[in-house]
This record gives sequence, structure tokens and C-alpha cells, in this order.
Amino acid sequence: MPCLPKQYSTLSPSFLIQSNFFIKIETMVSKHGGFYEQGSFPSLKILILLLLNSILHKANSGCNNNSFSNSLVPFPPHEILSSLQTLPLDGHFSLSSNEDAAKDFGNIHHFPPLAVLHPKTVSDISRTIKHVFEMGFASELKVAARGHGHSLQGQAQAHGGLVINMESLQGPEIKVHIGEFPYVDVSGGELWINILHETLKYGLAPKSWTDYLHLTVGGTLSNAGISGQAFKHGPQINNIFQLEVITGKGEVVTCSGNRNADLFHGVLGGLGQFGIITRARISLETAPKMVKWIRVLYSEFSTFTKDQEHLISLKNTFDYIEGFVIINKTGILNNWRSSFDPKSPLQASQFNSDGRTFYCLEMAKYFNPDEAELMNQSINHLLSKLSYIQPTLFRSEVSYVEFLDRVHVSEKKLRAKGLWEVPHPWLNLLIPRSEIHDFAEGVFGNILKDTSNGPILIYPVNQTRWNSKTSLVTPEEDVFYLVAFLSSAVPNCTGANSLEHIVSQNKRIIEFYTSAQLKVKQYLPHYSTQEEWQAHFGSQWEVFVERKKAYDPLALLAPGHRIFQKAVSASC
Repeated sequence: MPCLPKQYSTLSPSFLIQSNFFIKIETMVSKHGGFYEQGSFPSLKILILLLLNSILHKANSGCNNNSFSNSLVPFPPHEILSSLQTLPLDGHFSLSSNEDAAKDFGNIHHFPPLAVLHPKTVSDISRTIKHVFEMGFASELKVAARGHGHSLQGQAQAHGGLVINMESLQGPEIKVHIGEFPYVDVSGGELWINILHETLKYGLAPKSWTDYLHLTVGGTLSNAGISGQAFKHGPQINNIFQLEVITGKGEVVTCSGNRNADLFHGVLGGLGQFGIITRARISLETAPKMVKWIRVLYSEFSTFTKDQEHLISLKNTFDYIEGFVIINKTGILNNWRSSFDPKSPLQASQFNSDGRTFYCLEMAKYFNPDEAELMNQSINHLLSKLSYIQPTLFRSEVSYVEFLDRVHVSEKKLRAKGLWEVPHPWLNLLIPRSEIHDFAEGVFGNILKDTSNGPILIYPVNQTRWNSKTSLVTPEEDVFYLVAFLSSAVPNCTGANSLEHIVSQNKRIIEFYTSAQLKVKQYLPHYSTQEEWQAHFGSQWEVFVERKKAYDPLALLAPGHRIFQKAVSASC
């Protein structure tokens, strides 16, 4: 931190603050330098505040973090913004019409930012964050990176702060590298759907996906990126060779498992707390052309989970395994007919699902057209070992792209009906295999009486496929389940379809597994207090805090998670 010139260094901080110091400086500069007329005076005032806070820093040496930060001269937000606008950037700041940055897919919280940065280069982001960091503890401006805005609880928002629109980042084009270990280099603001289309030109594709592909790379890698391939390849964060990250100090760091490994593992699944991902090197595999897509039903939960766990334990199995719960729905199989064909049409037409709870096992096998016969033999063998309800076997054959982008089809239909941009109070949980039956007994059919508000996904994954060095927190068992309550609320509605009802239902689920002392972890977690976050991370909390101190000591980044409200430097 810079020091004041000698003629001012002996003055007390209180004198400098309480006197007309700024007025005298303003008069001096406007008379002699002409900077005020050029609009640079706010930046000069920022500089002076930096100098004053340097003195206060020394005057408060030996204090604790809180008393120190409380004694500093705060930077008025409009002056911080004025100083940011003097930075030599290729992109630009928008100060108005930033409504999109104050909402997300969750559509529950709406926190307007002070400004939005639309970067064109990585250096735009680096310079901006470094500028805010160098303001020190007295700056209360927080910074949130926003990708496609698919967060659920305002995690990509920055109330009164700065939002960085990562989709405007114009990095190098998507670059595919073929060879023994193929990979693709992409911008952190790139959408997975675009990566799919580009890598397919080379007959390649990423190994692990999310169910919805219109998300940015930086967004999913900051969480995990989980879908039906995770039992086999782990989540997306397990399939990354290298990252380029901008820390909370504004430093641009290239990291991997062998280079700056602590930052690399910290950022993966780190909820944006240690840095902003601006580039990623993603592992690829040979891509298939077609997918055999299968659904079957179970009436017994124990049989359903037994078959799921059997399939993910096999070496030669399906390429994608998921499942979902169906409670008190009419005409289940008839609804499937638009996309699937029943193996036994007559038996399927006679199947009655009214008022009952079923569990759907969803599977997919990748193949190329010349492999169809072998693929069908393999599927028939796998299905012969399962105990599903025979009339409920439905099959479909689609292209690889159609399968991976399947949720986007539903999105377009919902958008056409005005039902996409509604509140989505989702609850995503990771549950140990040893406790999944207790959870199901307490929730399905009890707390939840129907599934009219949205799908409930449920499927197991193998812990051995997940990298324990990342920041992602999972149950400590070899197999655990993802259970995702993907509810949609009807705006301005009361009753079972209202936001209030669904939020209350989610709270009852949380209260149930908490009181039952089930070792459940939230995925895409949302908590209100640091104590709750500490319980969430458990034994990993100390490592998480140490990484925050190392890479974002002023707690500038990702304020929407509400993990760190104040700076976490080891000393003042």
C-alpha cells in the first residue's frame, strides 16, 4: 500500500478525515492540474482514500480483523465505479438496463448490481479485479461472475456490486487437439452445447455432461457438473486437464494437477470462491453417432435401487444411468409414447398407474450404426438381469446430439407457454447408499404426496470415480445417490403450486434428514450462515478457509453464496 508524502505523514488520520483536506486538494488540482475538469477527480479521491487507509492500517496494527476493517474510511460506491471506468479496457461497463444481472434461473432472489462488466479479454477481468483488490479492506464492492445465469439462489448476483458477464468474453476460439489423449481448449464463458457441436466435427466429445447443455464451462466447473455419465467418468470437474483462473487478487494463473495444484483443485467445485475460470482444457473421447434410450418402471424402491447399483457396478454396462420418482400421476406410459415405443403395446395400454408411486430407471447405450446388432445383444443381456415391471419397457433411438440436448427441447416448449422463467426452488441432495432407504421412506409419499411440481431425479454414482482433492463435498461412502427435487412454481399462485408451498416442502425435507441425522450433503448448496457452511464442509472447512485466505483474502468473489461476508486475511 502506498504512503503519503512526507509533508502529510505526520498528520493524524482523524485530522486528515475531519479537516477540509479533500476540498483543499480539489481546489489545488482544479487550479493547477486541470484534472477535475477532465473527470478524473473521483479517481484522485480514491487514491487519497487509499493513502489514508494505509495510515489507518498502521495505526490499527495489532488489532483483530473486524475492528480494523470497521475503522477504515469506506469508499463510496459511485466513486469506486468512477475509478473503474478510467481503466484501459477492451470491453465496457454498463451502468443501467442491467435487469438480467439481477435475476437467475431460480427466479427467487433479485439483487441489482451497481454495474456490469462486459469483458472482451481476460485482461479486462484481471485489471478490474486487481483494481478493486488494491483498494483494500475499505472497499465493500463485491464481484460475481455470471455465465448463463442458471444459478438458483442468487449465487451469480452481486447486490450493489459488480457482475462480470462471462458470455461476452472473447477468448481464442474453441480449439480441439487430437491424439492419444485428446482435449479441447475453451473459454470459461463458452456454452457446453457449442463445445459439443465443435468437437463432433473431429469425431470427439467430452466424457461427462450435465442434463442441460446451455450452461457455461466456468459455471458447471465451479460446482461439479453431474449427469447420468458420472457413475462411469465422474463429474465434469474430474475430466479437466488444465485451467486458467483469475484470483481475487486479479492474478491470472494457469493451473493443473501438477502446476499450482492447490488452486486447481480448489477452484474445481469451489463455488467461485477462489477465482474466476477463464479457460479450461477438457478431456475428450471418441463420440458415438446414435443412442439407444430406455425407460422401465418399478413399484418397489428396494428393487429399483438394487438394479441401479448392479448396473453401475458392471464394467460392460450402459453409458448413462439415471432414474426418477413418479408419485400419484395418471397415464405415465401414455405420456412416454410421444418419444418412446413400448416393447409390448397392448400390455402397456392396460397398465394403470393412478394413485401409486413408481420409480423409473432410465438408461442409454451409445453406438454407431454398424454396431447396432451387437449393441442390441448387449442391451438385451443387461435387461435380462433386471426386475422391472415387464409391460413398462419403452425404447427410443435418437442421435447423440438429440439425446444430450434433450432438455432444451422441453425448454423451448415451456418458453412457448411462458412457463420457463418462473421460480425454480430446486433442492439437490447427495445421500449415502446406506441411508437412501430411510430417506425414501420418510419423503416419498409422506412429505411429498405427488410430483406435479416437477421431476424428482434419483440415481447412484461411484465415489471411486470422483477426485477427493477438489472442493466438492460428497458423502463418505463408496456409492451415494443424487436426489434432485426440480420443482417449478406458478407465479402469483396459492396452494400446492405456489413458491411458498414448495419452499416449505423443501424445508420439511431438510428438517427430516437433519433430525434423522442422515449424512446428507447439498449439491448446488445454499445456506444463510457461516456456521451452516462450516457444517456442510465438515473436515474440509479449514482447507477451504485457508484457500480463501490465499486466493481471495478480501472476500471479493462470489458474494451470492454468503460463505464469507468479510475479509479473511490471516492478520491485519
